[in-house]
Amino acid sequence: MAETTVTAQDAGFEDLISSDTPTLVDFWAEWCGPCKMMEGPLGELAGEQAGKLTVAKLNVDENPNTAMNYEVMSIPTMILFKDGQEQKRFVGARSKGQLEAELADYIG
Repeated sequence: MAETTVTAQDAGFEDLISSDTPTLVDFWAEWCGPCKMMEGPLGELAGEQAGKLTVAKLNVDENPNTAMNYEVMSIPTMILFKDGQEQKRFVGARSKGQLEAELADYIG
C-alpha cells in the first residue's frame, strides 16, 4: 500500500468520510486479483492529489461491517465520499486515467 493512502477500518470509518476533503474508499481483499491491480493507480492518485483527495483502503475481510453497511457486493468497489455522503461509486478495476476522468468534478 502506498504511503499516501490511509488504512480504513470499521472503527472510525464515519469520522474518516465526514471530511470536507473528498475521500475515495477502495473496498478490497487480499485474495482479489483486480483489487491488487488497483494498488498502483490509487497510490499514484493519492500522491498526486494530496490535499485535494484522500484515498483510503478498507479490507472487506477484516472490516465486514462497513462493507455490509454500504452494500458492497463485489470488489473492487470504490466509493467517493464528501461530508459523510456518498457522491459516486465505481465497481471494477480502472486505469489511473479512467479514475482521474471520473473524479474530475470532485477534485477540480
